[in-house]
Amino acid sequence: MRKLIVQQWVTVDNIAAEEDGGLSFVSGEPFSETTNSAFKASVMGLIDAVDTMILGANTYTQAKGYWPYADEQGEYGEKLNNLTKFVASSKLDDAPWGGFPAATVTRDPAATIRELKEQSGKDIWLWGSLTLMRSLLDAGLVDGITLLVCPVSRGKGTRIFEDRQDLKLVEGTSFENGVALLRYEIKK
Repeated sequence: MRKLIVQQWVTVDNIAAEEDGGLSFVSGEPFSETTNSAFKASVMGLIDAVDTMILGANTYTQAKGYWPYADEQGEYGEKLNNLTKFVASSKLDDAPWGGFPAATVTRDPAATIRELKEQSGKDIWLWGSLTLMRSLLDAGLVDGITLLVCPVSRGKGTRIFEDRQDLKLVEGTSFENGVALLRYEIKK
């Protein structure tokens, strides 16, 4: 059975979005010529393990104007743009993705994830989308969480978890750029 894997960039004080909703704390971009090869390989490993992405409406709105046109992102951008995509939204009717196949809009993301998990294929990637992540956690559909912890704190902003969450650490890796990758399974 396929797994739903969440990926979140966070600060060391558990902030996943700044007060203005931004992510200026994100560091260690894996797509430049000077990037540490181990970090780049780790990030590429995640995208190679999935074939489907689900996004919330806000994350989709932020991403659709950049990623389909991000030629500078190289192989990572190409793989990301070619994933099958779903957007959880109660308001959108369609979700174009530049010159790539449009995302499918789902009004019931939990039902969509349940259906996708039963199909054959690689894992499913939930990218950002804190509200969607929390609702899918509450529904018991998240199998793993990968945190890319940036070496900064913000003090204020939106924390990744609002409630108690029991996790099992299955990988912890630090990189020369200061980012730590922490991969957790959800204790069920």
